[in-house]
Amino acid sequence: MGPIMLGVLAAFFFAFTFVLNQSMELSGGSWIWSASLRYIFMVPFLLAIVAARKNLKSLIQHMKQNLFPWFLWSFIGFVLFYAPLTYAAAYSPGWLIAGTWQITIISGAFLSPLFYEIKQTNDGLVAVRGKIPFKGLGMSVVIILGIMLMQIEHARQIPLQMVLLGVIPVLIASFAYPLGNRKMMEVINGSLDAYQRVLGMTLASLPFWLVLAVFGYVTEGAPSMSQSLQSLLVAIASGVIATVLFFRATDLVRGNMAQLAAVEATQSMEVLFALAGEYLILSMPLPSPLSWAGSGLVMLGMALHSYSTLSRKEEKLKISA
Repeated sequence: MGPIMLGVLAAFFFAFTFVLNQSMELSGGSWIWSASLRYIFMVPFLLAIVAARKNLKSLIQHMKQNLFPWFLWSFIGFVLFYAPLTYAAAYSPGWLIAGTWQITIISGAFLSPLFYEIKQTNDGLVAVRGKIPFKGLGMSVVIILGIMLMQIEHARQIPLQMVLLGVIPVLIASFAYPLGNRKMMEVINGSLDAYQRVLGMTLASLPFWLVLAVFGYVTEGAPSMSQSLQSLLVAIASGVIATVLFFRATDLVRGNMAQLAAVEATQSMEVLFALAGEYLILSMPLPSPLSWAGSGLVMLGMALHSYSTLSRKEEKLKISA
């Protein structure tokens, strides 16, 4: 299965995060439990998968040899990604968070100078520091405009402070997720598969989630059975299935920033999947025409951004030929 199709499937399962987090918020569940339980529940499933594939020993060895990078990038890629997303659910509906989350493709582009691309030169394969693709970012204006339209419509109904509390955490997550994910790919350098990488990052971030869970128990009390079950569903659908699919897709295009951007663009489908889920499962009203227009612009912007990056790749291939 190609990386683009894997990305679309990942978007479908990732949408469970936005829908079920909204469901837990509406039922009075704390974002602390929504965040920590997902990763705590992921551990036994991922352990079983990696152990069944007889890859657990090599993962543990790699983590022991690179302990600090595992803790650092797992904290950034998982904790600073998911905790803000669940916090934002208290202030914005799931489909709006999913739409705003698409700014991650822009955030990821600005992170390019922190990474190296493998390129063919007269001297052979060399690692070249990535550059911010300003031409491709021109298409991103459409994404930003779409997000602004959705947020303007939302701001008509609630105070500006609540709008910011729903937006700023998502912006933090939009930088943290691609940064942690890509840095871990550099650390691993193809030596581990997607299942091992997800398990390793989950185990490395587990101490932070356990501390958050203790804090949640002291301040909020124990989670309800309903929230625990929904967190379990998020752990399986989004934490295990979607994350493994997405990591597998990014592994297939590792070292190619253009194709990596195209895979990340498939996550725009989360908006439609989240909208459908909230309408069918939570019986929430459909967005206004202005919000629909904003959602459409976000998806169009993601598609244009992906097309732009692929076009630039083809031009470079023609020049090199």
